[in-house]
Amino acid sequence: MYWRNVLSINLDVAHSIEMKKISLIANKLELLADDIEQYGDYKAKIKPSVWNKIKNNQTGKLILVTSMNPTKTGEGKTTTTIGLADALNLLGHKTCIALREPALGPCFGIKGGATGGGYAQVVPVEDIDLHFTGDFHAITSAHNLLAAILDNHIYQGNQLDIDVKTITWKHVLDVNDRTLRNIIVGLGKRTDGVVHESGFDITVASELMAILCLATNFADLKKRISKIIVAYDRNNNPITCEMLKATGSVTALLVQAIRPNLVQTLDGNPAIIHGGPFANIAHGCNSITATKYALKLADYVVTEAGFGADLGAEKFLDIKCPLLGKYPDAIVIVTTIKALKLHSKIESIEEGFVNLEKHIENIQRYNLPVVVAINQFTSDTDDEIEMVRSLCAKHGVEIALSTVWADGGKGGVDLAEKVLCLIDKNNKQFNPLYKSTDSVFCKINAIATEIYGADGVDFLAPAKKVLDEVDNNSELRQYPICVAKTQSSLSDDPKLLGRPRNFRITIRDAKIMNGAGFIVVYSGTLMTMPGLPAHPAAEEIDVTDEGEIIGLF
Repeated sequence: MYWRNVLSINLDVAHSIEMKKISLIANKLELLADDIEQYGDYKAKIKPSVWNKIKNNQTGKLILVTSMNPTKTGEGKTTTTIGLADALNLLGHKTCIALREPALGPCFGIKGGATGGGYAQVVPVEDIDLHFTGDFHAITSAHNLLAAILDNHIYQGNQLDIDVKTITWKHVLDVNDRTLRNIIVGLGKRTDGVVHESGFDITVASELMAILCLATNFADLKKRISKIIVAYDRNNNPITCEMLKATGSVTALLVQAIRPNLVQTLDGNPAIIHGGPFANIAHGCNSITATKYALKLADYVVTEAGFGADLGAEKFLDIKCPLLGKYPDAIVIVTTIKALKLHSKIESIEEGFVNLEKHIENIQRYNLPVVVAINQFTSDTDDEIEMVRSLCAKHGVEIALSTVWADGGKGGVDLAEKVLCLIDKNNKQFNPLYKSTDSVFCKINAIATEIYGADGVDFLAPAKKVLDEVDNNSELRQYPICVAKTQSSLSDDPKLLGRPRNFRITIRDAKIMNGAGFIVVYSGTLMTMPGLPAHPAAEEIDVTDEGEIIGLF
């Protein structure tokens, strides 16, 4: 309840500050009225025609914000991202934020929204957290349209000889509902379809979400959609979206959704928010389109990757960056004194530091410059902060104190100055984790052993069957790996906190995301359709007689 009370303060703060008209925010990026499509007074989409105007601009510097393995309350990664960008703007540097869109599942579940906190927020909060500009609804509709076309093809004679037991394209919904994980469809009369097993995933786990976030333009979007594998025929040949003649209609539903969304921070600085795959079940980064636009419109771009560096940052670097054509110029790892203690059995900072230590080592493994941001609370003591400073110094890493929740951009100046210094000194060459030509098993082993610290990987039969297929296909073998794993631990067991030792990763299943262009491998017992907690956040949300949404956090 304490945490929800703190988060309700966020909404009070957001409502206390008068927003600027979105046209004025666009002007800060030198965008004109004809360059944006307004959705009311305070949000807009950036038109595709803008790219031709800006593509030859100098590319800005890219700053990635990640964190240690998060605790239940989060470590303030989004808040730090927003506050850092406001601080850079305060120091006179033209800076833009690139963030993911929040999903409805967490908003009504346990996590709440994802618009930052305190005086480091993006607004309008309710719009961004709920329907926003309709991108998630478009993805949900497009995904379920393809599911309907697939089922209809089978009902209408099944000319492609699809084996209904091999259907991989289920349904999606942007609400957490465990009862929909496994369902039977086609029950009833003969005209109600062919009976077969199916289920629902959360919308952010849809391959279309990944495709939207990795496509570079309309042509690329359409090409990727055409390659989606939805099932296999009785001879084990893949059935694609193109074979069902569904590519055009599915793409049509995403024509507006592929356009990045422009909003603002409480300080009136530009924020591009677009796409929202989860990092524990997908690749966890905002769209390439949004990041590319931001890099051409600003001198500095601050972005984030979902959950800890073992998930979001790894996928950002190994999946997104090769397509983006640029790697971060600096990386910020967010931590809190409380989180360090929670990763210790005896609430010891020194013992809990081993988790943060591993994430520092991982970023240094990629040969990227890194700074640790301590999201500071009033309960933190000077001795505790000095201990973290001393422990980080042993790895050649500086810390910066961040009070952006309480102080906005002013509370991020120390962090901003250290990031700028890192960028100025950076002359390192990126060191990739694996090569595209490596076998799929080698790629998975590299992630598990080098990033998670595992002793090795065990593959269950369902996973090995798919991965053998991948390894024997020259095109599929080039794809990067997207590990679906718990965010709570470096291992695949959420109970193993700190820096686990002497453990192995178990890969229980795998899926070819042919349109997205990566291979998803599933570890542990992670669900792609989460459930609601005993007391979901939905219980606190209401609407006043005047139509004002309250209780959203």
